[in-house]
Amino acid sequence: MKIKLLGKNCDDIRELLNQHGFEDNSDTPELIVTYGGDGSLLGAEREWPGIPKLPLRDSRTARLCEKHCHETQLQNFLAGKISLDKLKKIEVAANGHRLTAVNDIFIHNAEQASALRYQVWIDDELYADEIAGDAVGLSSVHGSSAYYRSITHSVFRVGLGLAFSNSMELVNHMVIAETSSVKIRIIRGPAQIVADNSPERIVMGIGDEAILKQADEVALIYGLENFMCPQCRFWRHLNQYRFSKLVMPKVLS
Repeated sequence: MKIKLLGKNCDDIRELLNQHGFEDNSDTPELIVTYGGDGSLLGAEREWPGIPKLPLRDSRTARLCEKHCHETQLQNFLAGKISLDKLKKIEVAANGHRLTAVNDIFIHNAEQASALRYQVWIDDELYADEIAGDAVGLSSVHGSSAYYRSITHSVFRVGLGLAFSNSMELVNHMVIAETSSVKIRIIRGPAQIVADNSPERIVMGIGDEAILKQADEVALIYGLENFMCPQCRFWRHLNQYRFSKLVMPKVLS
């Protein structure tokens, strides 16, 4: 199978992939294999949209549980035992530009010392005439366990999530229908739009508007349940905790 291998430490797994018949071909890949973490997967979807992805955790930074060693995952993939998830993506359009995301799209204040002020419409109905805060954003179901969760302390399983970061007004985070659209108009800026971990930004000024909604595109991901395994995550967080215990005294001394 022709693949494109992406990640920081790709050489660690290249020989294993070759042994299983995966041919790294950068021109016409049938599959994108990402070797790393969430950021590697998001970046691969941005660069190679529409092509199925097989994400594998980098064993240097993420210890894997016994069920999800790389050898087992590759064998199961070739045997057709790994399911394919179709993740609905979201999009934003503003100032003649368009960005898509797997996880979330946020409109942030571009000046850290100054709050962003904006208006919000949901399905063309005014929801808030003026909100002051750091950011406002839309999350997909998949992204609800990422930045959206850190803001709202909640997750959701259907629809789209609308979150307000450090808002001065009493506004509710909410889950809206996946067919809904959200319009944001900047009252005081400047602002910048970010989508997942993309380096691309859309700059917004006073009076500019952005439309956020579910996109037509989907991300095709194999083995997402393996990639997000709770036991693997436990080992990863345990390693991070041990590393911090070793490093922090040196940093503080």
